[in-house]
Amino acid sequence: METLEEDELCFPQLLNSSCRRTMRPHSVSMLTYVLLSSISLLTVTLNLLVIISISHFKQLQTPTNLLLLSLAVSDFFVGLIMCFQIVLIDGCWFLGDLMCILYYVIDYSVTSASVGNMVLISVDRYVAICDPLYYPTKVTKKTVQICVCLCWIFSAFSHILMLKDNLEKPGRYNSCSGECVIFLNYIAGLVDFFLTFIGPVTVIIVLYMRVFVVAVTQARAMRSHIAAITLQYSLTVTANKSEMKAARTLGVVIVVFLICLCPYYCITLTGQDTFLNASSAAIVICLYYFNSFLNPMIYAFFYPWFRKSIKLIVTLKILQPGSCDTNIL
Repeated sequence: METLEEDELCFPQLLNSSCRRTMRPHSVSMLTYVLLSSISLLTVTLNLLVIISISHFKQLQTPTNLLLLSLAVSDFFVGLIMCFQIVLIDGCWFLGDLMCILYYVIDYSVTSASVGNMVLISVDRYVAICDPLYYPTKVTKKTVQICVCLCWIFSAFSHILMLKDNLEKPGRYNSCSGECVIFLNYIAGLVDFFLTFIGPVTVIIVLYMRVFVVAVTQARAMRSHIAAITLQYSLTVTANKSEMKAARTLGVVIVVFLICLCPYYCITLTGQDTFLNASSAAIVICLYYFNSFLNPMIYAFFYPWFRKSIKLIVTLKILQPGSCDTNIL
């Protein structure tokens, strides 16, 4: 009986102060570990392929792709961070209080940067479609690099400030040894909610809706200039297909973003002062992370240049001299 109790503790040698493990059926635990490990590995791998592709091939280093590169970097780190969340599934943290708070600071900063990059991508597409004549002068490599740097700096600074109390004395809110808990007051939770959810969602929806309206208007304008009935019918079918494709893309981007982020922020705002426990909120946090797995699928995986670059990377042809100048488009 004593052995059973010790097995349930994170630190058996600390009988009076150790946290208890979260006990689950072995099949459930194995399924959870395998599922989360697979998502983590795929997230890291897919985003690493995007990073290598854009960094290596000169032809891909356009302003838009630099934004995709920044998004891939943030999502790559999210995939690595998931490893810590997998460890926390059983409710025990073995890396100490300082590493616990650093884990949360990096976690918040990287996921916030990922959302910020999504906003920058939507702005880029808005300017490209709604103001195409001025796009080359408004959106340059230098402008994109400055915006990306500001996005990362702001994400890190805002969350360091938000978690200042936790950083000053790591582990101050832990109730037992082996716990990894941070305290986020209601005001900080609201600020985080607006900066990393309400604000980005509003901007993305408004910009994508504007892009969609412009695309539909242009398609209808083209149809109105067609005189021949057969040609008009043919182009009408094509235009309708384009409209449906644009609508589906918009729907995927917005719905996936909302599905992945909504549960986390709903839990964050349930109380006036929220204790965010990594083990108890594992499913919600991992769903938040899952968005980083889907980002390369949505933003890059369906680009022809990405599929071509994957073949060159996997076959190690990128190691050949002059491969960076390969015609990838």
